[in-house]
Amino acid sequence: MTYCMGLLLRDGLVMVGDTRTNAGVDNIATFRKLQVFEVPGERVIAIATAGNLAVTQAVISHLQDGLPSPTGELQTVYTVPSMFEMAQFVGRAVHTVRDRDAAALAEDGGQFDCSLLVAGQIGDRRLRLFMVYRAGNFLETTEDTPYAQIGEHKYGKPILDRSINFDTPLDEALKIALISMDSTMRSNLAVGLPVDAMILPRDKLRTAVNVRITEDDTYFNSVRNRWSEALCAAHKSIPDPPYSKAVDPRRDIKSVGTG
Repeated sequence: MTYCMGLLLRDGLVMVGDTRTNAGVDNIATFRKLQVFEVPGERVIAIATAGNLAVTQAVISHLQDGLPSPTGELQTVYTVPSMFEMAQFVGRAVHTVRDRDAAALAEDGGQFDCSLLVAGQIGDRRLRLFMVYRAGNFLETTEDTPYAQIGEHKYGKPILDRSINFDTPLDEALKIALISMDSTMRSNLAVGLPVDAMILPRDKLRTAVNVRITEDDTYFNSVRNRWSEALCAAHKSIPDPPYSKAVDPRRDIKSVGTG
């Protein structure tokens, strides 16, 4: 399992993904889930993956090595001319791997499973973010819901729901994304450090941030500690519910209900 998120905002794009993969408590490994393909000044493409690791690695390999386009020419992640066609290209790669491997996986008791976030900007075309499903189809984020998640997203989603909107500044969005990631890590051992993060300002065609966050990262550890402290302070500042005042636990239990 993994957790990756993409946030498409007025000022640009934020992508964050963890690196943990496991096949049981005694078989834990680290693999990069957030891939960034960058030609400064020409294109920046970020692709985050979740699901069967063998499937997603095969998809990424096809994107790099190339697949025939509908008109016959070989396309790669570096030659597709628009982000909409990039989402279609990723869908074709998913189809290719599924056609080759899905039956064998089913025979072996496995399941063909993958989902991908595909985002970025090519030339003077607009910045876009898509979620591609295991069927190869996809949807695009909008200003109303400017983020998408894949993998183990349920623990981190409330943070984004409460805090992210289309006008959220990029630095603040990255901070919120890291809080969302930490909340997921605390509730699910299948998500863990290191975490990869990137920021792509709109129309710059060059990443402003492209980092790996490890266990000794000072800022991330500060975010974890301060978020925990802030949550404790917040719930303590809220008045106790009035319903509990009907029963005082300090009363003698023998006297309750007697008359």
